[in-house]
Amino acid sequence: MGVLDRETEESHGPDHAPEKGGEAQEQTQTPSMESNDLPLLTKTTERKLMAKVDWHVVPCLCIMYLLAFLDRVNISNAAVLGMTTDLGIAEGTKYNTALTIFFVPYVIFEIPSNILLKKLRPHVWLSLCMFLFGVVTICQGLVTNWGGLMTTRWFLGMFETGMFPGCFYLLGMWYKRSEAQKRFSFFFSSTTLAGAFGGVLAAGLGKMHGVCDLAGWRWVFIIEGLLTAVVAIVLFFFLPDFPEDVKWLSEEERDFLRAKLAKDSGKAGNDADMGWREVLAVFKDPKIFIGGLMYFGQIVTAYGYAYFAPTIIKSYNYGPIETQLYSIPPWAGAFAFSMCIAYLSDKFKHRFLFTIIPMLISMAGLGILMNIHNNRDVQYGALFLVTGGCYSAMPVVVCWFAMNLGGHRRRSVGTAWQVGFGNIGGIVATYSFLPKDEATFWRTGFSIGVAFLAFACALCILYFYRVWRENQKKDRIIASGDHSYLEEDEEVLGDLATKFRYSY
Repeated sequence: MGVLDRETEESHGPDHAPEKGGEAQEQTQTPSMESNDLPLLTKTTERKLMAKVDWHVVPCLCIMYLLAFLDRVNISNAAVLGMTTDLGIAEGTKYNTALTIFFVPYVIFEIPSNILLKKLRPHVWLSLCMFLFGVVTICQGLVTNWGGLMTTRWFLGMFETGMFPGCFYLLGMWYKRSEAQKRFSFFFSSTTLAGAFGGVLAAGLGKMHGVCDLAGWRWVFIIEGLLTAVVAIVLFFFLPDFPEDVKWLSEEERDFLRAKLAKDSGKAGNDADMGWREVLAVFKDPKIFIGGLMYFGQIVTAYGYAYFAPTIIKSYNYGPIETQLYSIPPWAGAFAFSMCIAYLSDKFKHRFLFTIIPMLISMAGLGILMNIHNNRDVQYGALFLVTGGCYSAMPVVVCWFAMNLGGHRRRSVGTAWQVGFGNIGGIVATYSFLPKDEATFWRTGFSIGVAFLAFACALCILYFYRVWRENQKKDRIIASGDHSYLEEDEEVLGDLATKFRYSY
C-alpha cells in the first residue's frame, strides 16, 4: 500500500520537521486549525501509521466490493453463454426486467442498511450481507425459469444494498479528505477489476459446459457465488470496524487518528445519535439531493456498459468465449486510467475538473459508437474511452460528495442516499439496450448514455457552484468578526459548521 501513503506527511512523528508554509490547501482546510493541534506520535510516524491503516482497511474492502460487483454483473457473461435461451427469455424484455428487479430492493434498503452498519459494526453486517448474496448467487445458477431468476435477482439486490455505501462510508471514517481520493478510487476500481476478472472466469467456466449435466452459464453463478460465500467467512475475522473500535491500534495511534479526523471534519466525526429524526434532518440540505443526481446521471452509462458490454462485443461477430476474453482489456484500461485520475486529483487537491474531463472522454467514446459502424477495430477502441472515462469520474464524484459531509450521521445518510437514489439510474440502464436495437447498432443505448452523462456534468457544475458559494459565505461570517455562533454548536454541525470548508 506504499503508493497510497506516499504523500502522507510525517510531520507528527518523532522526527518532526516544521512545515513550509503549512499544508497545501485543498479549499477544504479549516483556516483556524493549527498544525500543532494534533497529539505527538512518539512510537511511530504518521506515514507508518497510515500505511498500517491502509493494509488493514483497503484490501478487505476492495476484495469485498470486487466480489459484490462480480456477482451483480456476471449475469451479462451468463447471457452470452446461453442463459437467455435456456430460460426462454431471449426475446422481448424479460431479460431486461430481470436486470431491473435487482435495483428495487437495492434502492429501498440503502439508508436502513447504513444505519444497521453503525449499530451492528461493519465486520458483522458487511460480512453477513456478503455471505448471503454469495448464497443467492449460487441459487441463481440453479434456476429453471424466469420466475426463479426474478426471485434470486430480488434477493441479490436486497443483500448487496449496503455494500457500496457501507464500504465508502467506512473508508470515509478512516481518512481525511486530502488523503481520500487515491483510497476511494483504488476501492472503486474493484468494479473494473471485477469486469476484467469476470471475463477471465467466464471464459474458463464456460468450458465446463456439460460437467455434472450443467450448462456452462450455471457454473459461472455457482463457482463465483461459492467463492463469495467462502471469502465472506474469512473477512468476518479481518474486516476492520471504526477507528475507535479496532484492537490493532495503540491508544496513542487511536488518539492521533481521532484528533486528525476531528480537525479535518469537525468533532461531529464522532457523533453517534442515529434516529429517523436525525436522518430526515440531513435532507434539509439541498446539496444532498444534488449529490444523488450527480451519481444518478453517471450510473445510467456505467451499468449500461457493465450489463451489456458482452452483448455489444458479441455483435462484432465474436464467438461466446472470444467475447468473454475481449471484454477484459477495456476494464483493465479503465482501472489504470482511474488510478491516474485519482493520483492527479490528490496531487492538485482538486475534484471538479477531474469529474468533468473523464465524463467528456466517455461521451466522446459513445459518440464514436453512435456514428461509426462496420469498423470493428474503431468500435472496440471506443469502448476503452467509454469505460475509462465513466469509471474514472464515478469514484471522484462519490469521494468528493462523501468527504464534504462531516460526521457519522451526515456522512452515512448522505452516502447511502447518493448511492441509493443514484442506482435508480440502473433501472434506466437495464432498458437502454434491447434485442431489437442491435439492428441499429445500439444507437438508442449510446444516445441515452451521452444524455445522462451530460446531465451529470450539469449537476457537477451546480454542486461546484453551491459549495464554492457556501465557502464564500462562511469566509464572510468569519471576516466580519461575528463570533456569535457557539463552539458547542459548531462541533455537532459537521460540514454545516462555519469553520468547515468544502473541497472542490
